[in-house]
Amino acid sequence: MSDLFEPGAGIPSRRDARRDARRAAEVRSRRAAKRIRTVIAILLSLLLLGAAVAIAWPTVSGFFASEPPPEDYPGPGTGDVLVEIPSGSTGADIGRILEDAGVVKTVAAFSAAFTANPNSGAIQAGSFSLMREMKASDAVAALLDPANRAELTITVPEGFIAKQLYERVASVMGIPVEDVIAAASDPVAIGLPEEAAGNPEGWFAPATYPFSPTATATDVLATMVAKTVANLEQAGVPRDQWMPVLIKASIVEREVPPTYYGEVARVIENRLGDAGAAVGGLLQMDSTVLYGVGQTGGVPTQEQLDTDTPFNTYLHPGLPPTPIGSPSLEAIQAVLNPPEGDWLFFVTVNLDTGETKFASTLEEHLRYVEEFRTWRDQNEG
Repeated sequence: MSDLFEPGAGIPSRRDARRDARRAAEVRSRRAAKRIRTVIAILLSLLLLGAAVAIAWPTVSGFFASEPPPEDYPGPGTGDVLVEIPSGSTGADIGRILEDAGVVKTVAAFSAAFTANPNSGAIQAGSFSLMREMKASDAVAALLDPANRAELTITVPEGFIAKQLYERVASVMGIPVEDVIAAASDPVAIGLPEEAAGNPEGWFAPATYPFSPTATATDVLATMVAKTVANLEQAGVPRDQWMPVLIKASIVEREVPPTYYGEVARVIENRLGDAGAAVGGLLQMDSTVLYGVGQTGGVPTQEQLDTDTPFNTYLHPGLPPTPIGSPSLEAIQAVLNPPEGDWLFFVTVNLDTGETKFASTLEEHLRYVEEFRTWRDQNEG
């Protein structure tokens, strides 16, 4: 018999089959383990790369930035300088002003600080006292601090006459009163309307005004005149009525407290109108008499009432030639819209409270005058 047919030749035994199966399983297991190790290695590499990028990004991004940070002073600054910020200035506008004044190093640095500060929009126009070579962010903060505003504040009370105003302006500005009077004597320079005929009395509007320390007396007076013109325009006064309205309003302002503006304005209209025939068209206002003799308050004496001046409305009918002080917008509005009434007389019966009584007849008025005399006798001090 040939070897071909010998027992065990070419036919695997069961033991061999089991061995081969184990070997195949081991191979598959090793391949799976290798794949897992590869995936883990890839994941670890990605994590390490991400961490490296995160750590290096600030340096890398700074290296590739298109522009370097703007040049800035380290601060805090030195010395002082006065700067003027005009109305309507943008952050870049302010930056240019400050750079020119030596306050900040660059417009770019200030603009960046202006944008970064959420309150920068509250910066107001005006004059500021700042230091030179300030850090831009400190300059923004300084402009927001009211303590750094460098301004002259001049208050014009209602009813102030020109002489009083000149003295106050001179005092606040620290200049001779003669300089203020000289400025007022140039009607063109202070913008005085032609209707004033060169006399500025009554054209300096009552208000509180902020001025730059570099302002001149001419600047100050021109601003006040401009406000009076604005008040007249705001109230809708026709230009040909500017002067008579100012004269009436100045009398109203000097005669009574605001509570009675309208009633006094009505008395003036009644006395200048047809009803005024009963009093000969005379206004008979104490305030105008006192103005004519150079006095700004009190009750006129009989001698003053008899003194003939262009402002003595007991002697001369109609309006006086000019205003007798600076009227407020409220007094102007009262002249334009007085309440209805037939009053021809009024008298303040209590100078402490300002209580004023109005009458249509002389008899009624004389009773109120007697009431005032009683008060006066009881309060002579």
